Amino acid sequence: MTPAPVGAHLHRSSLMRFLAEQGMLDTSVAMGDVGPKLGDWLDFRQAISLHGVLNPQAPAEQAAHTQGMAVLSADALTRHVDKVRLQLVQSISQGAPTGSGLTRIDMPPAELDEPLDPKTAYEPYRRFYAAHQRQMESAIRSLRSQVRGQLSKSSSALQQLATLDAAFENILSEREAVLLGKVSKLLEKRFAQALKQHLKKQADSAADGATPVQPLAWLMPLRQGLRSALLAELDTRLQPTLGLLEAFNAENT
Repeated sequence: MTPAPVGAHLHRSSLMRFLAEQGMLDTSVAMGDVGPKLGDWLDFRQAISLHGVLNPQAPAEQAAHTQGMAVLSADALTRHVDKVRLQLVQSISQGAPTGSGLTRIDMPPAELDEPLDPKTAYEPYRRFYAAHQRQMESAIRSLRSQVRGQLSKSSSALQQLATLDAAFENILSEREAVLLGKVSKLLEKRFAQALKQHLKKQADSAADGATPVQPLAWLMPLRQGLRSALLAELDTRLQPTLGLLEAFNAENT
């Protein structure tokens, strides 16, 4: 794999760029380099576990669940990863494709009950976003494990990379879930601000006897923003799997 620059920052993912472009994240604040930041996230037990992975005393044993797995070519594995990624993209953009095994998660209707209640209006969208997050997490965890299985049947270097990736997934999955869970809260905050502005314009229009405010003009950009955020999150969640695939292809091409 192409090594990341030493000064690479954590906010360069598609998701962080999206949040910054939408004004929901301040990227002017230095977030620190990846290495030291990652070190801060590890407790001493996790550090010991990671040290054992990086300094194996004996050759790693092949995981039992990969022993009966067919060995794929680089092209075949790439096609499989691309297929799963495309299915997830389609699920977010227009609904899960037939035969994908993914649950269809539809965007809530573009209608809100009147009078609008700021305390409950976002709830259908919160459920929509959370359902897609759960589906992405499950599908990508399975895909990542499958790609690791292919690495585990390859050279000793790729076997060690697969073991290292499994360790990182185990160590960081809980923190990842917490951080990604904050995205929906940021979107909810933006939703509440837009709704508040809409209600104010509506009230001002009624008081002045002006042309009524379009009822859904404020909502449509937010709905598209939800899909855009999910697509950016999908890209971010896929990065470890794509890194494994790149290493596999580099050795098998």
